[in-house]
Amino acid sequence: MKKSKISFVLLFQIFCIHSAWIHAQSLPQKAKVYAPEILKGNDFSFTKTGKNLIQISMPMGGIGSGSIGLSGIGSLIDFSIYGQPNFTAPDIWGSEQAGFAVLRVVDKNKKNTIRVVEGIVPREHIYMQGIKGQGFISSGVEGFPRFENCSFTGKYPMGTIKLSDDKLPIDVSLTGYNPFIPLDDKNSSIPCAILEYTLKNHSTETVDFEFSYNMTNLCGKNYYDNGGTTTRNSVTESGFLFSNTLDSLADDFGTVAVSVVDEKPLVKGMWLRSGWSSDCLSGLWRELSTGTFTTNSGSNGIDTWGKNGGSLLLKGKLKSGESKTYPIVIAWHFPNRNQSISYKKPCDTCNVFMKKLRWQPYYASQWKNANEVSQYIQTNYKSLKSRTEAFQKALYNSTIPNYVLDAVGSNLAIIKSPTLNRQQNGNLWGWEGITPKLGVGPGTNIHVYGYAQSLAHLFPSLERTLREQELLRSIDENGHVDFRAALPDGPSEWAGLPAADGQLGGIMKVYRDFRISGDLNWLKKMYEPAKKSINYCIETWDPKHKGIVEEPHHNTYDIEFWGPDGMNTSIYLGALSSMIELAIANLTPQDTLLYSELLSKGKRYMESELYNGKYFNQKVVFKGLRDTSFVASINNPANAKGEINQLLKKEGPRYQYANGCLSDGIIGLWMSSLYQIPLSMNQTKVNSHLKSVFEYNFKADLQASEHACAQRPGYALGHEPGLLLCTWPQGGMPTLPFVYSDEVWTGIEYQVASHLVMQGMVDEGLTIVRGTRYRYDGYARNPYAEYEFGSFYARAMSSYSLIESLSGIDYSAITKVLTIVPKVKTEKIFTSFFSTATGYGTININQSKLTITMIEGELPVSKIKVIINNKIYYFNLNETISNRSEKLLFTLDNNFVTHN
Repeated sequence: MKKSKISFVLLFQIFCIHSAWIHAQSLPQKAKVYAPEILKGNDFSFTKTGKNLIQISMPMGGIGSGSIGLSGIGSLIDFSIYGQPNFTAPDIWGSEQAGFAVLRVVDKNKKNTIRVVEGIVPREHIYMQGIKGQGFISSGVEGFPRFENCSFTGKYPMGTIKLSDDKLPIDVSLTGYNPFIPLDDKNSSIPCAILEYTLKNHSTETVDFEFSYNMTNLCGKNYYDNGGTTTRNSVTESGFLFSNTLDSLADDFGTVAVSVVDEKPLVKGMWLRSGWSSDCLSGLWRELSTGTFTTNSGSNGIDTWGKNGGSLLLKGKLKSGESKTYPIVIAWHFPNRNQSISYKKPCDTCNVFMKKLRWQPYYASQWKNANEVSQYIQTNYKSLKSRTEAFQKALYNSTIPNYVLDAVGSNLAIIKSPTLNRQQNGNLWGWEGITPKLGVGPGTNIHVYGYAQSLAHLFPSLERTLREQELLRSIDENGHVDFRAALPDGPSEWAGLPAADGQLGGIMKVYRDFRISGDLNWLKKMYEPAKKSINYCIETWDPKHKGIVEEPHHNTYDIEFWGPDGMNTSIYLGALSSMIELAIANLTPQDTLLYSELLSKGKRYMESELYNGKYFNQKVVFKGLRDTSFVASINNPANAKGEINQLLKKEGPRYQYANGCLSDGIIGLWMSSLYQIPLSMNQTKVNSHLKSVFEYNFKADLQASEHACAQRPGYALGHEPGLLLCTWPQGGMPTLPFVYSDEVWTGIEYQVASHLVMQGMVDEGLTIVRGTRYRYDGYARNPYAEYEFGSFYARAMSSYSLIESLSGIDYSAITKVLTIVPKVKTEKIFTSFFSTATGYGTININQSKLTITMIEGELPVSKIKVIINNKIYYFNLNETISNRSEKLLFTLDNNFVTHN
């Protein structure tokens, strides 16, 4: 009897253990952080070789000026300089645009060797899934001899290609860029690409060489329509100038200048103009390869038909170990834009309407033509280069992990891509992203750009034009802000549903931008429109004054959420808190009463009603609302028998997230933390939510996790890692959840990662970032074009927040207080980049020394606060750290800071 009892107990224990195991297998598998060596970045390199060169296209161009891509092998691709994107897929008869360098070397035995100064064309580029089935590839020079060995090192805004070949005594290094200088929006908006070629003789003998740069006439965009008859060429002091004979108001009217800095080259102003489009290249190659280069003035008065181009050539000698650098400048100027988006038409006469809506890019207000642009660069070349290099060095010489710097730096390319337009008055306007031939998602969509952080810190004056776009030009008399703005500047006719996340987030950005600038005059201009906007939001989504976003509200997932949810309510709370701070700064404290009341109610509701014990969710509500449209629809007798109607009666409106763990679930708290908006929430619950997002939504291997995605799986799939937009770890998944829930968006990955870091979960945040950059490695995807609804997607500019969160550097231009709270793990040394509205530089902590170095501009400081190793240090400074000052040192003592 005793034995049977023991056996029963043992069997019962085994049963319990087995049941627990089965239950564990049915639960979502929790994500784990990457190994320490991976988080340190030991598996990451800025240098790409082999197959990792395939997708690279780094945009070189000014802010809103268009760009030319630098490929991984050193070729020029993606000539998006005409006012719209021009990417990836060429016309069936090949591309009309080409720019390439050629090096000819003659050794002591008079042996002649010639190479296009590019790497071998990747075999994957040859057919490109049938796009290039006619056999044409891109420029027409892919079939010429090239350098055998190639690598690409990318530290945006510069990309460096190193080329070598056993058959050549000269190695070549090519660095491509466009000036990128924080706070200097004019010099960062120059319409140009700069290619700096450095030739180095690695042999033991002196070598004779000829170096040429060659380009098709980029002003002949419609070559196959007009046979190139409109193109014209001329010779300049340091190169050649392209133009066309189109009317000065024509869309394609423009000029392009190609020059070499501080040199007097031989110039062939015009190529052989013949029948077949390849004739010009055949003739040119014959001359370059045989050392019989001939010059001309660019016109003979007779030949005006056929593909056209120009070349410059430089001859020299290199002794053993000697090097020579040739900076090539490609400047463009296409001043006419004939596109208009979402604009209230003054009349129905299209021609009149279109004439009134013509506009010009910013660079047309600074330079009259490409030759002026080129001369400006020639005059200021040393300064433009050194200032760009200084920024690059400041950004990348950091103790922040290199893959994080890669995520931040590479997505700065979005600022220089065709995603952004800059109008003649200097104002910005943007697409969400771009396709090969079109921009998509017009109007600087405010809930997409709500994630972006880089412009606000690097070019804050430009970012403020977006606030003015929202609250001065896209707002109606009731306070409804159209979330897609007009181009050119003016009132929008979009007049669709207001976007709760975008409009409320815009109010938070008014506070952010005021805090960055400290400009009281700007605040006074923006305050009343912001007040009108928040009051509209209250009346539209919180008419019962509960402090929550309850009525159906449109958002970045392109649907309406019904009932309060953590995502939009957290943004609402951030907007209310922002208005309180703005009202105080505006000396109108009476305006704070309602906002304070709603803020208090909303915080209590969110923490008690929207928190399910693990994370903040959505409480789906459709009854008892002012909006009765859904109830009327499901009760409509005409819909009674439909299968979908029965589902809607049971679950409520389609496309909700209900009890889902939404990665964006507390995005308003992320914004509040970044912008230093006072919004105290229960930190235990906040951390629990973020921890749940990481554990349940991050998948280190989507295939292994059995993840299925029916819509847009190309963002992340197979064995790739990624952060899903939403999961349902506690069950309750709607039959029809919001349609993007299974997707992976990089802008949200960075948002969640930086929020995790700010809340002390550094390894979890770094794991997400490392996972993202695994996908954008140059092999399957372009490291410079993170995509969502189009490439160079604006939401990915959220990556800049990683600098803010990991460095813990914050500066208020209102109070002049500088705060430094590093979150990145360092071994006694910490270094990071920072940028304010008046200057930028680096901050370094080396054991007991704090060093602040201003690279450009100045930094007025009243107080410095440092928190490191759980110790707090204060120092009252009350001085201005000047541009290019000597390093300013402070000594960190146990309880205070002393100024050396």
